[in-house]
Amino acid sequence: MMYANSRVPQSAQTGIHERLAELVDRHRREPFRKPILDYNRAAFATAMAAWGNARPLILDAACGTGASSVLLGERNPDCFVIGVDQSEDRLTTAKGELPANLCLVRADLVDFWRLLAERGVTLERHCLFYPNPWPKIGHLARRWHGHAVFPVLPQLGGVIECRSNWRIYVEEFAFALGRVLGRDIAWEEFVPDEPVSPFERKYCDSGQPLYRCVVDLRDRRGAA
Repeated sequence: MMYANSRVPQSAQTGIHERLAELVDRHRREPFRKPILDYNRAAFATAMAAWGNARPLILDAACGTGASSVLLGERNPDCFVIGVDQSEDRLTTAKGELPANLCLVRADLVDFWRLLAERGVTLERHCLFYPNPWPKIGHLARRWHGHAVFPVLPQLGGVIECRSNWRIYVEEFAFALGRVLGRDIAWEEFVPDEPVSPFERKYCDSGQPLYRCVVDLRDRRGAA
């Protein structure tokens, strides 16, 4: 599983990995078929029951302590937010009373994403805030866009947003998503109006540039 990153060694990689296109194409041809674990099915069932399919759904992927999930819930009262992380320790540090439109669950995202796709769930918004960059050259397959599960993500629809303080991660994410969708995908440097998590606030306060890729998959004909 991937989690928010600290300052990334910029010398680790200087551009899009030369094997990324090959890897994405292989994963499109060969769907990920690892068996889904029972504890992830149970977590998924809990989350689906809490949601109830009554409101648009926001997924906060690898939510860590759930701080970003809480903010998403508060900012989007007409939606339901599911925050997923594989670390029970991180999730139990969530402070205060959670919004009524939020459910935090411990699960492996690889299985959770596939279960959402199996059920035919369409997301309103899909957030991947500051995933672990795995910056070494040999780490490509550990980055979400290099993982075999990646082609499942655009199947879930919604507005998908990836943020990172490592430019290459977002650049690669946009490239890989574009490879799956068959069109160019934009990315940009940005300054948040309000930090979405303690990690983002830390990066802003330290003067690090931040990057994001935002794509509206609610209409595949739309521009990036």
